[in-house]
Amino acid sequence: MAADPILLIAGQWLGAASGVLALATVVGYLSRWGIRFRLVGVTSFTALLAISCLAFAVSYTPRVQLDGAVSVPIVYDNGSDLVVAAAPADLAEAAAAPTVQQVAANLRGGGRSSADGLVHVRLRRVEALGPGLSQPVVMAEATRSLASGAVELQP
Repeated sequence: MAADPILLIAGQWLGAASGVLALATVVGYLSRWGIRFRLVGVTSFTALLAISCLAFAVSYTPRVQLDGAVSVPIVYDNGSDLVVAAAPADLAEAAAAPTVQQVAANLRGGGRSSADGLVHVRLRRVEALGPGLSQPVVMAEATRSLASGAVELQP
């Protein structure tokens, strides 16, 4: 899905402009114009902008937003099979499941590998047991398949 149709349109127009500038550069070299070296720079920069706009428009995927989910920070990611997100102290129990599913759905799979082909995503909260003593409590857990991208909530 394209991020914004205007990026595709801008990439196409910049590509056409770089083609016209390339022709002007060739004509400039053959006619020995004084600006022929500047035309090389302008042409290459315009082509770079065109390629960048097109690549970004094609490769961008928006973040997944689930109903009832809260945006939480990821506090640990080993880069392969475990991701831990921190839940705020006031997070309701009903919001834990959609929140961990949202975190799992927004993970990027590039570079990750695990023996079972799954990434385990945990949502945890730190509860105080006493002065100077606390314990992490896992509120919800989900797994995401590296092959298909499917997210499954764990009991």
